[in-house]
Amino acid sequence: MAILKVFLIGYMGSGKSTIAKALSEITRIPAFDLDQAIENRAGKSISEIFNEKGELQFRLLEHTVLKEMIDKPEAMILSWGGGTPCYANNHEFLSAENTKSIYLSASISTLFDRLKNQKEFRPLLANKTEDELKEYIAKNLFDRSYFYNQANFKINCDNKSIQEIVEEILKILT
Repeated sequence: MAILKVFLIGYMGSGKSTIAKALSEITRIPAFDLDQAIENRAGKSISEIFNEKGELQFRLLEHTVLKEMIDKPEAMILSWGGGTPCYANNHEFLSAENTKSIYLSASISTLFDRLKNQKEFRPLLANKTEDELKEYIAKNLFDRSYFYNQANFKINCDNKSIQEIVEEILKILT
């Protein structure tokens, strides 16, 4: 059987990392977080990379680490950063051989509810008012929708438990 790679994409707050861990526990396929892999490689946080090197250098490093992870000859569940599919033609990896890419879709209101209390952990959101945050999420979802919809599958995550989402993914994988 071919080595399967499961890619989870979606906006920040959609649950990619949480779902990857839960799915890994059931499938015994190792889960990796792309942002964590980038931080490990750089020896710095994503925020530090952005602040010190700028977004372009971050996106170049992100693409390099993503490609290296995809090229590894092992099964994995990989949660991508929210912007990853939108840069450096990374969305083309979503339909690579032996992959199942899944867009974890959530509404603006769901994302807002999840992100409004995490602003201090998310540098791009830190200084936004609630109205600015809603507008920012809406604009980003609109701008990124083409790339997110390149995934093989889409799961709406609104009003669903982690277990319900994992069960939907398990159906996709079988």
